[in-house]
Amino acid sequence: MTTNNLVIETELLTKRFGDIVAVDGLSLEIPRGHVFGLLGPNGSGKTTTMGMLLGLVRPSAGRFSLFGGRITHRESLTRTGAVVEFPSFYPHLSGRDNLAYFQEVSGKSDAVELDMLLDKVGLAERGKDRFRTYSLGMKQRLGLAYVLLGNPELLILDEPTNGMDPDGMAEVRELIRSLGDGERTVLLSSHLLHEVEQVCDSVAILSHGRLVVQGRVDDLVHSLAGEKILLRTTDNAKAIEVISKLDWVTDVTSKEKSILVSAPPKRSTEISEVLSKSAVYIAEMTSSQMSLEEYYFNITSGANGD
Repeated sequence: MTTNNLVIETELLTKRFGDIVAVDGLSLEIPRGHVFGLLGPNGSGKTTTMGMLLGLVRPSAGRFSLFGGRITHRESLTRTGAVVEFPSFYPHLSGRDNLAYFQEVSGKSDAVELDMLLDKVGLAERGKDRFRTYSLGMKQRLGLAYVLLGNPELLILDEPTNGMDPDGMAEVRELIRSLGDGERTVLLSSHLLHEVEQVCDSVAILSHGRLVVQGRVDDLVHSLAGEKILLRTTDNAKAIEVISKLDWVTDVTSKEKSILVSAPPKRSTEISEVLSKSAVYIAEMTSSQMSLEEYYFNITSGANGD
C-alpha cells in the first residue's frame, strides 16, 4: 500500500509511564476511506495510542504520521475531528450553543451546519436543552456532532457508543458506518467485539499494549474459520451418528437446534445423500463463518503469556 493512501501510519510507536509500558512497539497502516477499529479490553493501549496521534501524549519511542506526513502535525489536526475518553462541554450551555462556541473558536459561524449536525446525531429536538440535562448517551451524540464540525477528513472516536441504550447504539453504529464512506477515514476504539464487527472494515487487536494482529475483518475471521457446515435436520441425534462415521468429517457438534459439521462445504450434497439413505432429511444447510468474537478469543488466548 502506498504512503499516499495511508491516512495514519505508525512505526514501533511506544509509550511508557514509568515502569508501565502502555503501548509497546505498535505499527499500524490505516488507509483512506476506511472505518478502522482498535479492539481490546480496557488497559490495552487504545486511548494512549489515540492520545499520541493527537499530540496529547508524547511518545517514548517510534514515530507516526498523519495524511502521509506531507503536512505538519498542526496542519493535520485542522483536518481531524476527535473525542478521546469522554466529550467535555459547558454544562450551563445548551447542546446547540456548545457546538456554536466550538464552531466560533475555529473561526466559523454557520447556523445551517449546526442544525444539520444536531439532526444527523438525533438531537434536533433537544438541541436547545442545557448540556447538564443530557443523558450519557445524549452527551456521546453531541460529541459526535462536535467531531463533525467543519467536515473533517479524519475522525478519531474513543468508545463512541459508551453509555448508550441498545437502540441508540444501533443508530450511532449506522451513522459511523456511513461516515466512513468515500474519502473520510474513521478510527474508533472499542472493547465491544460485536460493535467492531458491525461497523469496521479493518481492525487492529491490541493486548497489553501490543499489536496481536491487524487486517480486514472478513479476512481475519476467514483465516481461522476453517471449513464448516451448519445444518438443521428432521432428526439431529441420528444425523450426528451418521455424519460422524464419514471419513472426511473431522468433527460434528450440536449447536442449539442445529448441527455444526467440520467438513468442506463442497461436500454438502454428499451429506444430504448419506442422511436421506437413513431417512433423515435436511431442513436447512449453510456454510458457517467464525465471528470476530470467536476469532478474538482464539487469537488472544495466549497473547503476551499473561
